[in-house]
Amino acid sequence: MSATTVKETPTGYRELLRTNANFRYMWFGQIISLLGDWFNLIASAALIAHLSQSGVAIGGLFVVRMLAPFIISPIAGVVADRYNRKQILIITDITRAITVLGFLFVREASQIWLLYVLTAIQLGISGFFFPTRNAILPDIVSRRELGAANALSSATWSVMLAFGAALGGLVAGTWGIYPSFIIDSLTFLISAIFIFQITYQPKTGIEASDKTIGAALQQYLDGLRYLRHHIDILFIALHKGANALIVSSGFQVLQVAMSERVFVIGEGGGIGLGLMFGVAGIGTGLGPIIARRFTGDRDRALRIAIIWGYIITMLGMVISAPLSNFGLVLLGILLRGIGGGLGWVFSTQLLLQLAPNHIRGRIFATEFAMFTLLAAGGAAAVGGAIDTPLGISNVIWWMAGLILIPGILWALWLMFGKRPEPVLEDAGLKP
Repeated sequence: MSATTVKETPTGYRELLRTNANFRYMWFGQIISLLGDWFNLIASAALIAHLSQSGVAIGGLFVVRMLAPFIISPIAGVVADRYNRKQILIITDITRAITVLGFLFVREASQIWLLYVLTAIQLGISGFFFPTRNAILPDIVSRRELGAANALSSATWSVMLAFGAALGGLVAGTWGIYPSFIIDSLTFLISAIFIFQITYQPKTGIEASDKTIGAALQQYLDGLRYLRHHIDILFIALHKGANALIVSSGFQVLQVAMSERVFVIGEGGGIGLGLMFGVAGIGTGLGPIIARRFTGDRDRALRIAIIWGYIITMLGMVISAPLSNFGLVLLGILLRGIGGGLGWVFSTQLLLQLAPNHIRGRIFATEFAMFTLLAAGGAAAVGGAIDTPLGISNVIWWMAGLILIPGILWALWLMFGKRPEPVLEDAGLKP
């Protein structure tokens, strides 16, 4: 493939939505589903905070949310690479719709265990959904559309975090917690309807792959070996996990604690919690969209932007740490969202450009596994720390310093590491 083809002008966002019906259906389903997701998170976090009054219990919720998809991820990656990806998405949406209705039965502190169990089931099913959705994206868009599709999907996640979390906080703070769970269930069903309308023909390798258990184990090990022999891709896949371990997962726990103990707005702090999650969503959405005007889909520019993401995240934590007033905390959360969004979106874009189709599901599942495991560790550590004399503010100061470590290591890899040329097998780029 010639260099001219590689530099072909990427598709814009409007053109992508206007001309690609398959992506449009996927996008509509994502919008609806994410709205319910954030309703559910705000409601379940507020519920457990209200029932337990414990930072450890709040941290436990986020640990369960992260560990469940981690346990599922080895199976999920193989499933995404050997079965019809569209059918996987529809089945997971329907089963999650049924599962979240169980949250309606959690009414007393003695029933918190049920909330944990239902959360584990819901997020375990999500462990199949998210790697599969990433894996199917290059199957339904062209190479020219891939950058816009990834950025738009990620921005939608952020916008719906902002809108869904704020609206979810308003619903929980005004009408109570339980209506949010019903709304979440309905959104999964609507998402499944949109995905059903996608015209999708599985790749030959997926349909023809060996379906035995032994073959599944071999395929999973092949995915791990691929990452071991492609260190650059492994390092890219670690960015989400590094951010989750040090900042993002633990900060979600901190936001719940702040809404309960420091900035109590609305019933049980639900409105304040929704605002904090909402501002984070605005940041994660705006950051990558604005930055992509300068980076395009160029490999080195995307890598450098990730370094800036770590720096901006650190600045956001420094502004939030004093907890002097709610406005400054929201500003810090906005900057943290921008920095985290750069790392999330651009690391995903690099993987989409580098990962071949036959192993893409396993790469994204392994990335998701590392992310969820490290996020669980971060949430558990912070949940315990805020119940000690260290307190909320000092935990944030520690986060601000530690987040620079992966940023520095990534900068050193860019300077001295050996990196491959960006490729995308299915798009016709040279392997």
